[in-house]
Amino acid sequence: MTDTAGLQERIARFQKAQDAIVGEVRKIIVGQDEVIDQVLTALFVGGHCLITGLPGTAKTLLVRTLSQALGLEFRRIQFTPDLMPSDITGTDIIEEDSATGRRTWTFVPGPIFANVLLADEINRTPPKTQSALLEAMQERSCTVRGNMHTIQAPFFVLATQNPIELEGTYPLPEAQLDRFIFNVLLDYLSADQEVKVLDLTTTTHMAKVDAVTNAEEILDFQQVVRMVPIADSIARYAVDIVRGTRPTDPSAPDFIKKYVNFGASVRAAQFLVLAAKARALMQHRYHVSYEDVTALARPILRHRVLLNFQAESDRLTTDDLLLKLLEAKPVPRA
Repeated sequence: MTDTAGLQERIARFQKAQDAIVGEVRKIIVGQDEVIDQVLTALFVGGHCLITGLPGTAKTLLVRTLSQALGLEFRRIQFTPDLMPSDITGTDIIEEDSATGRRTWTFVPGPIFANVLLADEINRTPPKTQSALLEAMQERSCTVRGNMHTIQAPFFVLATQNPIELEGTYPLPEAQLDRFIFNVLLDYLSADQEVKVLDLTTTTHMAKVDAVTNAEEILDFQQVVRMVPIADSIARYAVDIVRGTRPTDPSAPDFIKKYVNFGASVRAAQFLVLAAKARALMQHRYHVSYEDVTALARPILRHRVLLNFQAESDRLTTDDLLLKLLEAKPVPRA
């Protein structure tokens, strides 16, 4: 089998698995097409995803259903104000050998040692515990009592949060926000979709989600995504959009300089290109288009752009400014 034939087979398997995953998720989740696409894109890139929405918008159900369809080991942490870092990472305990009486330290892994980690209501816990996730998210490892423990790939943190203005929440630190590839917004469903939810959940109907892939395959899919070609002009356009969010950059429009305190880092450009590659493949294309970049700009940038008081007083949101930025930096003509 030639390399080209082998690659075509891998791409075909990727697209078949993607369709099967969406089909399984659809048994439970109604609507939210864009959200499902964005979470799957994050998984195929190997990134983490932040899901923001009001209570009752099926954030937790979506993550649990997705992990079942992926055939991965799933753990859930319910974040609370009294949660300690060791509750996440695990801890060392002293065990005594009954035969010899000898005592040894034994590491008991925490829930972080899984393939899919649901960090539920991550903004309900203080920054000390939130930061326990940082090393795991970036380095795929955690340190307990000076010993480093590796987390097996694939490893995804899918964190849910309620909007910051609700009572009893702690804003996530910028360094931690930057490690999430997407900030996905879950909105209310339409009236017809809500009726369908009632049909699914208030009768004796019980949908069963089957695993359609596995950890080994997902790691292969992540490699396939990175092989998708991107033209220099499109990569430059992605960089141009990211640089346009920085008020100190000469290319930034005047409204960015007026309303933004801090713009996105180079990590945003990396994620934008990687996610665009995954989106192209998910839409059965073999190269990245400008549309991939513009479609993903808002979910990738909305949690990386810090607005100032002027924006707050003029009642502008990050999404408002990002839409204006995309208008100010239109797709180059062929």
